[in-house]
Amino acid sequence: MAKILMVDDSRTSRRVLKDMLERHGHVIIGEATNGQEGFDSYIKLQPDIVTMDITMPVMDGIEGLKLIHKADPNARVVMITAAGQNEKLKQAVENGAAEFVTKPLDENKVIAAIEKVLAK
Repeated sequence: MAKILMVDDSRTSRRVLKDMLERHGHVIIGEATNGQEGFDSYIKLQPDIVTMDITMPVMDGIEGLKLIHKADPNARVVMITAAGQNEKLKQAVENGAAEFVTKPLDENKVIAAIEKVLAK
């Protein structure tokens, strides 16, 4: 079981992801709608894992990831991206993303990514 912070500007995506994670025993300790809120929530809540969408208003997931990793180099962040965002995925990996999952979300792939990160 992991304490997870979800960062995604889509309420629907957060709800779908939350349902998947909770079915597998994980606890959602916070939700944020952009990279800045995600960073602020990370500092306050200290989750085990962050799920971070890449494309968001105000501050995107890459910038949010950079802030989180600057504050905590051991942070475990799973990036969530639309298919075809290869350049963004490359940037995410370069900036410390632990794993990534593409939308539309597949429950088996989401859980496999979370378990892989927890095992590290």
